[in-house]
Amino acid sequence: MRKLYIASEDEILSGEVTDIYFIRTKEILKKYDLDKVKVRAEVHASLPKGYEWGVFTGLEEALKLFEGKEINVYALPEGTLFKPDEPLMIIEGPIGEFVELETSLLGILRHYTSVSTKAARIKRLSWNKTVLFFGLRAAHPAIGPMLDRATYIGGLDGVSGVLGAKLLGIKPMGTMPHTLIIVFEDPVKAWKAFDEVMPSDVPRIALTDTFYDERMESLMAAKALGSKLFGVRLDTPRSRRGNMKSIVQEVRWALDLAGYKHVKIFVSGGINEKEIVELRDLVDGFGVGTSIAFPPSVDISMDVVEKYDEKSGKWYPISKRGKLPGAKKLFRCRPGLNDYVLPWGSEAPVCRDGSRAEDLLVKYIEDGRLVRKLPTAKEIREYVLKQLSEVPEPKPI
Repeated sequence: MRKLYIASEDEILSGEVTDIYFIRTKEILKKYDLDKVKVRAEVHASLPKGYEWGVFTGLEEALKLFEGKEINVYALPEGTLFKPDEPLMIIEGPIGEFVELETSLLGILRHYTSVSTKAARIKRLSWNKTVLFFGLRAAHPAIGPMLDRATYIGGLDGVSGVLGAKLLGIKPMGTMPHTLIIVFEDPVKAWKAFDEVMPSDVPRIALTDTFYDERMESLMAAKALGSKLFGVRLDTPRSRRGNMKSIVQEVRWALDLAGYKHVKIFVSGGINEKEIVELRDLVDGFGVGTSIAFPPSVDISMDVVEKYDEKSGKWYPISKRGKLPGAKKLFRCRPGLNDYVLPWGSEAPVCRDGSRAEDLLVKYIEDGRLVRKLPTAKEIREYVLKQLSEVPEPKPI
């Protein structure tokens, strides 16, 4: 009997985590000797209301589904910004090789992309202030490492998750919980104990809203730790928050007036895009959790858009109504998202500067073999941040 109701890697890769109608479809196609029919299936997305772009992530895990299959996979590089209805991936091969994998494929891409897109929006709105992911408690622990990875490659500066950080090859980041201070029953004792026990490379950031108001506890922390104090974190609950901007302004004024201008201010607890914009010129960083862990969904779908005619040796367009038939290419002129969606096999358009647009759909799997080196999480994050610098700031939602 399972201790946790989660799927294993083998169950996912074998296609067992799927909708029953795909299993039935595969059985029917095999019965009529149609499971060998070659198709091209296109993955594309629609965006939540108010979103102008998304960040395509989850590719590394998605590719694992297709290794060893008699198919080819073309996709945007992981971390590529995209606009609505643009092709994100093309899967080419016998339908029986991958029909039951659609559920897992879309689940991986949709969840990853939704989280990374929200993380990227928040990072873009933060004016390059430090943004950490504190959202593990908002999700099942089985997907904690996935959430940490999705937020980090989406542009955030760090994560608090121990396992997620380990898999990313970075140090977990975070300060202290209210529990520490409550057990000591004295903020000063708790902060001094933290300073005494923690190694020197852990920043001394005091949580300053447990028993007294934020201004008082921030000054208490500054007096207790002096030059050792790197910053204070305000995690004020909504029931006591009032006007958070005024609270931050009061804390900053009081610290500066008392000679503690070196002390930085970090804010966490229910932070969303509008609060990022409201506070970004006052604070040094944010801890963001639920709004990223439970983001608006980027609706990713997959549709067959071409079939291969064995007699003629040619591909021909076909699709359900409401979808554009024929496989497509995505070309881009940088900087920005100056995109062209053209039929498969089209020549790259010429950009304004005279160069050829970049062909973004590149081959990752050929006959079931990975043929392209995958980037590290750090490289993906840098790629995302570069693209974010080329697009306008999104309207906060």
